[in-house]
Amino acid sequence: MPDMFHSLTQLAKWSSAKVTGNTDLMIQKIAYDSRKTFVADQTLFVAIKSANNDGHAYIPELYEKGMRAFLVDEQVQVNYSLYPDAGFIICKNTVQALQAIAASVRQSLAIPFIGITGSNGKTIVKEWLARLLESHFKVGRSPRSFNSQLGVPLSIWMLEQDIEFALIEAGISQPGEMRALADCIHADFGIFTNIGRAHQENFASMDEKLEEKLKLFESAHTIFFHGDDVLIGEALLRLYPEKKLLSCGKGDGNALQLLQHDLGSEGAVLQLNWKGQPFTLHFPYQDVIAIDNLLLVVLVALELGLPVQNIINEVPKLQTIAMRLEQKEGINNCLLIDDGYNADLTALELGLDFLNQMGAKRGLSKTLILSDIYQSGMDHQELYAQIQKLASEKGVEKLIGIGEHLYVAMDGANAYRTTADFLAKVDVNNFKNEAILLKGSRQFAFEQISALLEQRRHKTVLEINLNALSHNIQYFRSKLKKETRMLAMVKAFSYGTGSFEIANLLQHQKVDFLGVAFADEGIELRKAGITLPIIVMNPELSSFPMMLEYELEPEIYSFQVLDAFLSAVQRQGLTNVPVHIKIDTGMNRLGFVPTEISQLIERLKSCHELMVSSVFSHLAGSDEAMHDGFTRKQIDRFKQACETMHNGLGHGFIRHLLNSAGIERFADAQFDMVRLGIGMYGVSAIHDEALQQVNTLKSYVSQVKEVEAGATIGYSRKGQAESTKRIAVIPIGYADGYNRRLSNGVGQVLINGHRAPVIGNICMDMCMADVTQIHVQESDEVEIFGAGISISEVAEKLGTIPYEILTSISRRVKRVYVME
Repeated sequence: MPDMFHSLTQLAKWSSAKVTGNTDLMIQKIAYDSRKTFVADQTLFVAIKSANNDGHAYIPELYEKGMRAFLVDEQVQVNYSLYPDAGFIICKNTVQALQAIAASVRQSLAIPFIGITGSNGKTIVKEWLARLLESHFKVGRSPRSFNSQLGVPLSIWMLEQDIEFALIEAGISQPGEMRALADCIHADFGIFTNIGRAHQENFASMDEKLEEKLKLFESAHTIFFHGDDVLIGEALLRLYPEKKLLSCGKGDGNALQLLQHDLGSEGAVLQLNWKGQPFTLHFPYQDVIAIDNLLLVVLVALELGLPVQNIINEVPKLQTIAMRLEQKEGINNCLLIDDGYNADLTALELGLDFLNQMGAKRGLSKTLILSDIYQSGMDHQELYAQIQKLASEKGVEKLIGIGEHLYVAMDGANAYRTTADFLAKVDVNNFKNEAILLKGSRQFAFEQISALLEQRRHKTVLEINLNALSHNIQYFRSKLKKETRMLAMVKAFSYGTGSFEIANLLQHQKVDFLGVAFADEGIELRKAGITLPIIVMNPELSSFPMMLEYELEPEIYSFQVLDAFLSAVQRQGLTNVPVHIKIDTGMNRLGFVPTEISQLIERLKSCHELMVSSVFSHLAGSDEAMHDGFTRKQIDRFKQACETMHNGLGHGFIRHLLNSAGIERFADAQFDMVRLGIGMYGVSAIHDEALQQVNTLKSYVSQVKEVEAGATIGYSRKGQAESTKRIAVIPIGYADGYNRRLSNGVGQVLINGHRAPVIGNICMDMCMADVTQIHVQESDEVEIFGAGISISEVAEKLGTIPYEILTSISRRVKRVYVME
C-alpha cells in the first residue's frame, strides 16, 4: 500500500498479535530481506525463520541502520531492552501474521480481485491480461511470479489505492496451502490456466491437486477455464455449480470459441467467436501453449468489458516473459541455450520450442543436455518415455542425460550419473555446429557444463588475493563513522578482477550496495546468486525491462532517462521501484544540473511508481591537492542540492559523494554512504602503505634461447642484440592487456626475484625479456605486476592511471582467487 500508512498497533490488531515498545510507529512498506533497500523509519521488517536462515538474527544489524519496526515470532527469544526506540509485533508465526495483515488490507480495497492459479502459465496470463486491460483500465498486479505464501501477501500490500482491477497469482506445492492464499486474495473472479504434473509427488492423485488449487475460487462469482479440458470442467461443475463458469476452446459449448487458426511466418491468425460476434486476432506466436494462454486472456478481457477493437489492437503487441533463459555463443560454432527456469515437462517443452526456433535460424542440429526431473509424479521409465517422445517431436537429434534416474532409464547410453562424471568423460570436440539446450535442475550445477562449452583457457593468469582485498576494505571502513554505509564498485568486470567472485566476497563483507556500469554486469551477478542491491550507473534505455526483471536499480541522470524508466515500470505494473538521482556538481558529465532540480522534484513527486533511494554526485579531482578548492565547492553544491531535494520531496534518502580518494582525503564529507572502488585493490591517494597489493598478473617462461650479437628480436626488428643475449619468451601480449608501449625496455618483468627488461616489440600473444644476467629456466614464473612491480609503477610508465591497467586485462586471462 505505497500511498497508505498504518500504525504498528493496527497491524498487530489485524494479525491478532501482541505489540510492545514504540507502538506509535507508522508503517508504509514491508521488508523481509535485510539486504534490500529500505526507508528505515517507514518500514516493517518481517523476521522469517526458515530451514536455512532466521531473519531474527539480522535485527541488531537492521536496528543499527535505523530500522525500528519488527514483526517477530514469539518462539524466538529477542532481548527487547536492547532496542529502546523500536516497536515489535509479537505473533505465533510471522508469515501467517503477514497473511492476516494482507487479508485485512484486501478487504479495505473495494475493487474486483482476479485470482489466477494453475500448474503453468500463471505469470504470462497475468502479464498479458494486464497489458490488454491497461488499454482501458488502471490495473494492479503481483510483480513477476510473487505467488507463494510470502509473495501473495506482499503483492497485496504493494497494490495502489486507485486501481480498478487487481490481478494476483497463487501457486502451491503441498496440500493445505491454498486456504491461506484464498483468504488473502478473496477473489471475485478466478482464472484456472491448466493442470499438469508439477509437484505431483506431493499429492495422492491429480484430482486431489486440482481440488486444492480450485479452493482459490470459493469466494469468486465467475471462473474462467479451458473448456476442452474435461478434467477441469467436470471438477468445476461438481464443486461450483452455482457459479458463472466461462470457458474457451475449440468446442461448440465454449463462451469464446476458436473457430480456426492459421500459422504463418509472423505468428498465428486466430478466428474467434464471442457471443455470436466473430473477429480475427493476429498473434505474434505460433506454439499451442501460447495460444491457449491467449484464449484465456481474451475471454477474461471480453467478460470484463474490454471492447473487441481494443483487443484486436493490443494482441499483436504482446511479448513473451523472460524466464531465466540465456543464449550464449559456444565452441565450434555451437549455440548454447541455458535454461534454468523450471524442471518439469511443460517447462522442458517451452525450452525445446526455443531450441527449435534458434537452431532453425542458424541451420544447426539440435542437442538436449537434460538432468533428472524430480517433480513429475511419474516413475523413471514412464518419465523417460515422455522425454523421448517430446524430444523426437521437437527434432532433437542428440539427447544426453545426467542423473541416476536418466542413467538407469537410458541404460548408460549417452548418459552420466553426475555432472562431474560428464565433465570428466566428455570430449568437447564432439560438439560442432549444434544448438544445445542445457536444461538442468539447480542442484546439478549445469553452469559448469556451460562454462566448459563456452570458454577457452589461457595459461597467463591474474591472481587475486581475497585476504588482501578484505584487509583493504577494513582499512577504508576504519575511516568511516559507524553508521556510514558503503557502496562497492564492481563495474568493468570488477576492475578486471572478476565480477561474481569479488561481489561474493563483498556480500560476505556486508557492504550495503554494489555498483556496476551497465545492466549486463548486474544481470551476470544476479544469475550468479548475488542478492545485494545493485545500482546500474550508466543504464541504457533498452535494458530497463531486464533491469526490472533482475531487480537492478538505475542511476537517473536526465529527464529522458527518467521518462523511459518510468514507462518501463508502468508497463510491468510495479510500484516503489528504487532509483538513484545523479546531480552534476561540476564534473560536467552525467547528471542533473542545479537549475533543473526544481523541475526534477515536481516530476518525481508525480511518479508514485518510483522511490528515490539515493542522491549522489561525482568528485572531479579528489585525489589531487591542487584541486582541493574545487572539491570543496562540489561538496557545498551537493549539500545544497540534497537539502533542496529533501525539502521538495518531503522524505529522506541516502546521500553519497566520496570515492576511494575522497574517503582518504575528505572524510568530513562522507554523508550517509561512500563509494569504494580502486582503493579496494590497494591503490591509495595518500600512498598509505597500510594497503595491501591485491592483484598479481603472472605468466611463465615458455622458451629460453640465445641470440647472437647483431641479431634482432621481434617485429620490425626493434630489439637489438649488441652482444650475445639470452632471451625469455613469455606468452602474454597486447591481446591479454600487456600494453605495447611497454616495448623496447620501457617495461620490465620479474623472474626469480630479478627484473628483466622487455626487449623488442610486444606481440599480440607474447613478449620477450632480456634474461642475460639472470638464471632462468623454461616454466619459471614471471610477474608482470604484483608485489615486486606495482600497478602504480606500470601506470606511471604509461602516463595513465591504475584503473586503466586493471580494466585492460583481457577476459581470456584466467582469474585465480587465493585465500588463506
